[in-house]
This record gives sequence, structure tokens and C-alpha cells, in this order.
Amino acid sequence: MYQKIFSYLHKPEIYQNGTANFWKDDHISICLLEAHLNPDGDAATRNNTFVDASVNWIASIAPPKQYPKLLDIGCGPGIYANKFYQKSYCVTGIDFSKRSIAYAKSCAAKKNASISYQIKDYLKMTFENEFDLITLIYCDFGVLSPHDRHLLLTKIHAALKPNGHFIFDVFTPKFHAGKPESNTWKYCPSGFWKEGPHLCLDSFYRYDKWATVLNQTIVITEETVDCYNIWEHTFTTTEIIKELAAAGFLVDNFYGDVAGAPLLPDSETICTVAKKH
Repeated sequence: MYQKIFSYLHKPEIYQNGTANFWKDDHISICLLEAHLNPDGDAATRNNTFVDASVNWIASIAPPKQYPKLLDIGCGPGIYANKFYQKSYCVTGIDFSKRSIAYAKSCAAKKNASISYQIKDYLKMTFENEFDLITLIYCDFGVLSPHDRHLLLTKIHAALKPNGHFIFDVFTPKFHAGKPESNTWKYCPSGFWKEGPHLCLDSFYRYDKWATVLNQTIVITEETVDCYNIWEHTFTTTEIIKELAAAGFLVDNFYGDVAGAPLLPDSETICTVAKKH
């Protein structure tokens, strides 16, 4: 075990995989769901005030009468999907967290809301010319490698009807500007990563040549050592235009966030409204 721990005490290669899947861990999914459902927090879903503003803005620029069928990818427990449904969209939500989808389905059933929720990896979705509008919200696009970003864009392009729109947000380099690399140990009797006692080595690594950072957590128990690598690429508008064009999209407009704020030189996020070409 010690040899395994020492093997992680160096900076990984760019986009190197961890040994454990953050998004599919059963215990982590409990804590993630709690974070999603905190109306005042921004840890997993943005705070409720922002979500309301975001949904209102999206409905104003892509109204449900013109864009009736909406797909929310990475929908989590349905926070956005439910609000889109209330705006009269015909909503499908996909996520590969079984716990989040189960919660979303339960909420929809209680409200008699006709929302289709599916447990699905969006990199493997096979929709064809089905949706007028697709959303990917809270900078999920940037956690993917360049290969997977292109793959996802081709999947989204296929899923959209002609002239359908894709709305998503990403972080800019301003978000991590000036943040140094770091390594921090901590002991937890229980917590986000494990139900029982564990040690965590949290590391933040910069890959400035690639405008990418890594948030890495090594979780150590008496029996196991797990490595979670969560990558985050930051974007410029030029790069977004290039990646979208390679998958058959044109950019309609850029904004400073997914609630329609203007894009400024110091904006920490970019929201893109793109059209299937």
C-alpha cells in the first residue's frame, strides 16, 4: 500500500485518469445529492436564485414555443429540468448518477410532471434529430479531455434538429488566475469521500500550457487507496468557436454567464449559445 501511495506523490501527466470514478461512487453520490439540493449553495448546482434567473433567461432567448423539446444533459437530480418543465418545455434529462435520477423521477412523480429522466452516459447517447434545445450547465464541458469534448459535440449535433441550439457554460482562465499549486493532508473520521475514517491528500496542479488544472484527491483507508482526478479546462471565445466549428456548430452569441450577463474581460465564465449548422 505504501508503494501505491508514493506512486501518487508526483504531478500526473495531462488528462491522466485516476483509479476511481468520482461520478459513480455510491457514497459520494449521497453527498453530491445533498450538495445539489442545497438551495443556497453553489457546490454541485448553483444557488436557487441564480437557477431561477438562468431558466428565465434561457426561456427568453429560446422560448418553448419555438424550441419545445429540450434535453438537459448532466441533469443531476433535476433542479433545472423541473424548472424548464414549468416553463412549458417538453423535457428529457440524462445523467449517469443512479441516485440523482431516482430522486428526479420521484420528484416528477409527486408533482405529476411529465419529464423523461434516463440513466445515461452523455458520451454514449444515441439521439437523432430529436431536440430543439440542449443544455449543459455548470461548466461540465471543461471536465472532459479534448477527445471527449469533440465526441460529446458530435453526439449533441446528432441529437439536435436542424437549426437546433446548444447552450452551455465554461470557466475562463480568470477563474484560476493566481492560484498556486498545492498539496494538503487531512484526516476525516467520516466525510464526503468515505463513510468511515480516511486520510485525504488534496492536490491542485496547474497545466498552464494547456489552460487546464487538476483537482486531485487521494483517499486512503486501512484497506484501500483511491485516486480521484478531476480535470478542468478553461476556455477563450476563440477556442470555443474552433471546437464548435469542428463539430458542425456556429456561435450565435457569447455571454458572461448562463443567466445572460454581458461577457467582460474579467468574466470567470463564458456562456455560449450555438446553433447546429
